[in-house]
Amino acid sequence: MSEPDRRQPMSDGRWIQCQGCRGMIHHRRFARDLGVCSECGHHHPVTAEDRVEQLLDPGSAVPVESAAVLADPLSFVDSVPYPDRLAGARERTGLADAALCARGRLAGRPVVLVAMDFRFLGGSLGAAVGELVTVAAEIAVRERRPLITVTASGGARMQEGVLSLMQMAKTSQAFAELDEVGVLSVSVVADPTFGGVAASFATLADVILIEPGARMGFAGPRVIRQTIREELPENFQTAGFLLEHGMVDAVVPRQDLRGALGRLVAATVPVTAPAGLSASDGGGGGETGAVPYVPEERDPWEVVRLARDLGRPTTADYAGLLLEDFQELRGDRVFGDSRSVVAGVGRLGGVPVMLIGHQKGHTTRELVASNFGMPPPEGYRKAARLMRLAEKLRIPVVTLVDTPGAYPGVTAEERGQAVAIAENQRLMARLTVPVVSVITGEGGSGGALALGMADRVLICANAWYSVISPEGCAAILWKSPAAAPLAARALRLDAGELLRLGVVDGVVPEPEGGAHTDPVLAARLLGAAVGTALADLLPLSAAELVRRRHGRFRGFGLPAADSAPVAVPVVAAAQR
Repeated sequence: MSEPDRRQPMSDGRWIQCQGCRGMIHHRRFARDLGVCSECGHHHPVTAEDRVEQLLDPGSAVPVESAAVLADPLSFVDSVPYPDRLAGARERTGLADAALCARGRLAGRPVVLVAMDFRFLGGSLGAAVGELVTVAAEIAVRERRPLITVTASGGARMQEGVLSLMQMAKTSQAFAELDEVGVLSVSVVADPTFGGVAASFATLADVILIEPGARMGFAGPRVIRQTIREELPENFQTAGFLLEHGMVDAVVPRQDLRGALGRLVAATVPVTAPAGLSASDGGGGGETGAVPYVPEERDPWEVVRLARDLGRPTTADYAGLLLEDFQELRGDRVFGDSRSVVAGVGRLGGVPVMLIGHQKGHTTRELVASNFGMPPPEGYRKAARLMRLAEKLRIPVVTLVDTPGAYPGVTAEERGQAVAIAENQRLMARLTVPVVSVITGEGGSGGALALGMADRVLICANAWYSVISPEGCAAILWKSPAAAPLAARALRLDAGELLRLGVVDGVVPEPEGGAHTDPVLAARLLGAAVGTALADLLPLSAAELVRRRHGRFRGFGLPAADSAPVAVPVVAAAQR
C-alpha cells in the first residue's frame, strides 16, 4: 500500500505559494479561505487541529483519548528504527499519532469527529489510529451521536506489519455496530486517501463527501503502473471521477463542508411523532370518513400528453420547493451514478425524509443528461442504497415516480436491469419505515414500480400509470403507433380509473391546466398530500407497516379488495 508524495505549500511566513497555480497568497487570506486558493480553488492540506476548528461549533470541542497501543510490535527497522521515526513525527507535528478525535457540536447538534493528519507518517493507519477510530465509533453508538471522519492517508502503516492490516478489520467491525444501532456516519475524503483507510472506514460511511481534487483508491496510480503496466484514464481516482463512477455522494468545497454536514445531521435525526404534520384520522390509515378528491373525467390520451409536458415539476424541483435542508446523495457504490434518479435527505414539515425520484428535465440538455427519465441499473441501485440508509436511520421514504420506463439498452441489460428492478421491489416490500409514493407524471411499467411499492400510493391528477406506454401497447396489439390514443383509453391508465381499481389510494389535485402552469402551487398540493399520509403512517409500528403493505399488494387481481381508497382531505382543501 503506497504513500503518495505530498508537497506542503511553500511559505516565507507572510506569503504562501499555491501548489495549484503557483500564485502567491497572503497568509491571512489563506487562513480565512481555509487553505483554499482564491484564484484556482486548489485545496491545500490542513492539519487535524484545523479540521476540528473548521467543522465543530466554536468552544464545543472536547478531546477524546484512546488506550495505549503496542509501541513497536515488530521491532521494525528500515533506515531508522520505528520508535525514532515515531518520535520525529511527534516532534514535527505536536500530535501523538496521525489522527485527533473530539466530541463536539455541529450546527448545535452533538457529533463525534475524527480528523486524520497526513503530516504524521503519511496519515498511515496503525494501531493508534485504528484504536482512536474504534473508540470514536463506540462513543457514537453509546451516545447516539453521528460520527464524522476526515481522512487523509497513504494506507496502512508498514512498520506495524499485519497488526496494521488488522486495523482495517477492527474499524470495519466498529462501523458495522453503527449500522446495527442506526447511527449516521459521514466520511469526508481529503487528498489523498488510499490503501487500508480507503478500504475500510473511509468508504463504509453512510454518506461520503469529497473535497475537489482529492484522490481516493485502494492502490495509488504509481503502484498500478508499476504492478500491471496499465495506462490510467485522465483524472483517474480524483473527486470528479469518483462521483461519476458512483463512489461518493457529493464533491463539496471546503468552505461549504460545515454547511453540508450540518444539513445531513439535521435531516437525519429520526422523529417519534409527526411534528409539523397533520393526520387525517389520527393515524389509523384506511377509510378516514373524509370525501376523497376525485378528478374530473377526461380523455386518457389528454392525460398522457399533460403528464409529458416539459414544464411539469421534476423531482429536483420538488426537492427545492418542498424540503428544508435538502442534501442530494449520489452513487450506487458499485458502478456509477444515474442522473435519471435524484435522491437525498431533507425535512418535510420538520420531519426528516429520504426523497427518491425519477428525474427528467425541462430542456433538451437536461433531458439528455437524465436519459429522458429512464434509469439504468445504477439508478435503481442508488435508490436501494438510500432506502436501506433510511431504514437504518428510521426515517420515512418518499418516492416520486415519473418515467416512461426503465432504460432498455444493451448496457443496462449487461449490468442487470431486471435484477435491479426486482431487488428494489423485494426491498420495498420489507422496509420497516413508512413509504409514500406519488406518481407525478408518467408511471411506465416496471421502471415505475421499482420505486412504487409503498404504504400509500398517490397519483397527481394529470399523471398516468400502466403496464406499458400507450405507444408500446398500440404497436404490439394494434400494429400501429397511431393507435396510441385508443390504447390509452383501453389501458384505463388515468387517475380516476386507478383510484377505482384500488391501485392508488388517493389523487393529488393539480393547479388548473396542469402542474406546469403553477409549479409552486403544485408542490404545495403534493406536500400536503404526502404530509397527510406520513402523519397517518408514522405512529404505526414496523411490524404493522410491513403487515399492511403486504396486505395491500396481496389483494391485487382478486374479486374483492380488502381496503378502500384513502381520502386526501388536506390537498382538496388546499386546492380550494
